[in-house]
Amino acid sequence: MDADPTAALPASVDLRAEFESSGVRELLEELDRDMIGLKPVKQRIRETAALLLVERARRSLGLSHQTPTLHMSFTGNPGTGKTTVALKMAGLLKRLGYVRKGHLVSVTRDDLVGQYIGHTAPKTKEVLKRAMGGVLFIDEAYYLYRPDNERDYGQEAIEILLQVMENNRDDLVVILAGYGDRMDQFFTSNPGFRSRIAHHIDFPDYSDDELLRIARHMLAEQNYTLSPSAETAFADYIARRRTQPHFANARSIRNAFDRARLRQANRLFESTSGALDADTLSRIEESDIRASRVFAAEPSHPTGPGSKP
Repeated sequence: MDADPTAALPASVDLRAEFESSGVRELLEELDRDMIGLKPVKQRIRETAALLLVERARRSLGLSHQTPTLHMSFTGNPGTGKTTVALKMAGLLKRLGYVRKGHLVSVTRDDLVGQYIGHTAPKTKEVLKRAMGGVLFIDEAYYLYRPDNERDYGQEAIEILLQVMENNRDDLVVILAGYGDRMDQFFTSNPGFRSRIAHHIDFPDYSDDELLRIARHMLAEQNYTLSPSAETAFADYIARRRTQPHFANARSIRNAFDRARLRQANRLFESTSGALDADTLSRIEESDIRASRVFAAEPSHPTGPGSKP
């Protein structure tokens, strides 16, 4: 007599216990701890985690289920944490059993599209091979499509990607990223992508206060501090810098910090002859901040592409 296929199935599932045992709680707490701001992004990740937990519970109870479409679109300005969140998402999918490896492969158009006939397909397939079992993150994905160039091979890469996204969605998650307006145009021109992307997440710019908190976090990671007057100067820097061209949120803050370290090192080397203690070596002063060109630039003469704020 054949065994009842449902006999070994549990009668119920404790979602809270699944949440705790899967390690998802730790990942979400890590996301809150390590990433400042991004409240709507974090909420969408929690919602995605809840969906996947429920789907896993349904599967364990023998209910009809289908692997959810997990391909995503991340839109927002540079430096808003899209790549970092993609890495966290890969970890979440691994913990819940939706990808085998949970690694992230980050690429741009140059990694996928060749420059001559017969070059694109092998490049794209090699990238997809490396990404299988994890997440493929394509930054500035709209550059794959260049309709103004009849000899461009981006369309070939797009067709291969679309096929794999459909046929291998239980072993690969693709995240397309870029500026919001350009991504909208890209999806309009490529309905195949729009139909395969289930989750659209917009990354807001950081506020001035969040950028200052990010600066403090970056400094603390490398055992640096801002003197009280330097912190005031850096808040002024943020307010000025974000109105100038090529501002890239947290990325611009990191660049500013690196240049402040250079100025601090030069100041200490030029002005100090005796022994230095750890506090002196670790403290950024106001002069290290206000030496930036951001404070010298007049509103009518904004920072140019080649300048170093």
